[in-house]
Amino acid sequence: RFDIKAPYKQLQVRNLKLSDAGIYTCEYGSHKVHTSLHIFQLTLSMNGHFLQNEAPELILMQNSSGPLPELSITLFDSSNNRVTAELQNKNRQKYIVSLKKLKAVDSGTWVCQVHSDSSLINRNISFAVKVLGFQNPDLERKYATVDSTVILSWHLNSQKIKWKEDFTGQLNWKQQEGANTHELLDFNITAQGQLHETKKSSSFVFEIPERKPESTIEVKLPKVHFNHSGQYQCQLEYQGRHAQSKIELVVMKVSANPSGPLSRGANVTLTCQVSGLLPPSAYLRWERVNGTQMEGKNSKQQEAKLEVNISAAGLWSCHLIEDSDRKISLHYHVEEAPVWINYVIIGASVGGSLLAFALGCLCIISGVSWQRRRQRAKRMAQARQYLLENKTCQCQQ
Repeated sequence: RFDIKAPYKQLQVRNLKLSDAGIYTCEYGSHKVHTSLHIFQLTLSMNGHFLQNEAPELILMQNSSGPLPELSITLFDSSNNRVTAELQNKNRQKYIVSLKKLKAVDSGTWVCQVHSDSSLINRNISFAVKVLGFQNPDLERKYATVDSTVILSWHLNSQKIKWKEDFTGQLNWKQQEGANTHELLDFNITAQGQLHETKKSSSFVFEIPERKPESTIEVKLPKVHFNHSGQYQCQLEYQGRHAQSKIELVVMKVSANPSGPLSRGANVTLTCQVSGLLPPSAYLRWERVNGTQMEGKNSKQQEAKLEVNISAAGLWSCHLIEDSDRKISLHYHVEEAPVWINYVIIGASVGGSLLAFALGCLCIISGVSWQRRRQRAKRMAQARQYLLENKTCQCQQ
């Protein structure tokens, strides 16, 4: 590992080790020149290969021929931002520094700045950090309406950071926390970046799109049902360690009761419902298209169901609004009953009223007639009894 480079008689030491620290002397005749070599060694846990949300540990060691100086350590990430780190061990020879949990965007070249006032040390040591993970947000929420088409995508950064190791993963779905988990597909990505997927579920209707960017996991729901909502979690595994990313699918549906045409003077109840609880800043709103402000109605925050009673036909819309932004809208057209139906309804109402009146009169007449017959029969019975009593008296005489 040691070479003399001519013509300047330079001593070259390759692959430095901590034990190479010390005093080096160059002798030329009666002349001697001394040079002190101070060596730093920086190592990173997991060989610098991490999954997202893992917290790395950095070890900095130093060796010198003289007393070891006290060092101050400052870290900068790949974006040249200063990183908050916690010093776990400090005994001048070995410094152990714990870093924050990493994200996929933290991949790149980091810098460890080593400084000492006593020995005039000011050294920048570069080191590579590779974080395998998802470029999606930590918790992504996607909204859809019933019968629409939805594509759920998870973007891995393995190609971007040139990850040279195989890793596997799977995609699971469950409707809510605590519910049974359904495995939708398995996948593995080779060191060359090739993606292979295997469909696992036969009961859940979904597709795997054929054309997609490399290192992108996609699931297509061609016709969303209300019960397709829930949590879709993509999980990858590398050397027994796991990282995951979750997409929450929220589905909206609308309905009317009664569902038929709206006749004049009648009311209909429109119901807008979403699956699961909404975030704190989200709410539902019913409003009539081209209608007035007074015809609109808002739900309470995080309320997953909103009903509105209406008497005006036309196009009504239910909006899901989050942070003043309309995420999805679903329309419902309330048809107005034709004029002849209104006449039929009016005629039926009038006819029904007349029929009821006639039936009432008939009942009254029948009652009066029955009452008269009853009174007549009663009088005849009394007269018969009277005659019988008189006849008996005459016989006794």
